[in-house]
Amino acid sequence: MTDIHSASARPGQLSIDRTSVDGIEVVTVHGEIDHAVKDMLREALLSYDGATPPRTVVDLRGVTFMDSSGVNVFVAAHKSMSDARGWLRFAGAQESVLRLLELVGLDEVISCHSTVEQALTA
Repeated sequence: MTDIHSASARPGQLSIDRTSVDGIEVVTVHGEIDHAVKDMLREALLSYDGATPPRTVVDLRGVTFMDSSGVNVFVAAHKSMSDARGWLRFAGAQESVLRLLELVGLDEVISCHSTVEQALTA
């Protein structure tokens, strides 16, 4: 995996790695997703080439906190990918992050899976 972004040194700093598995982007996120890093996350999710429909799995195993900024980024990414005839899926969300996704109903829009492997083959 290649580290494409990391926020300034602070507790819970965000790091984002991207790799590709059989043409599907796997975006692995570690740290906290909040207002300070929302643009970095948006850039990582929406930087696809446009030649093929974007198919992306976001690995959330390493996310320890997420606020509404993250929710908004994921909603925008889902819409953009759906408009381009692609899709976005979540994998491995920790309980607190999964709870937020459920509270706002995002789990009803973007499918949530226990593992990256399940998300890749769903």
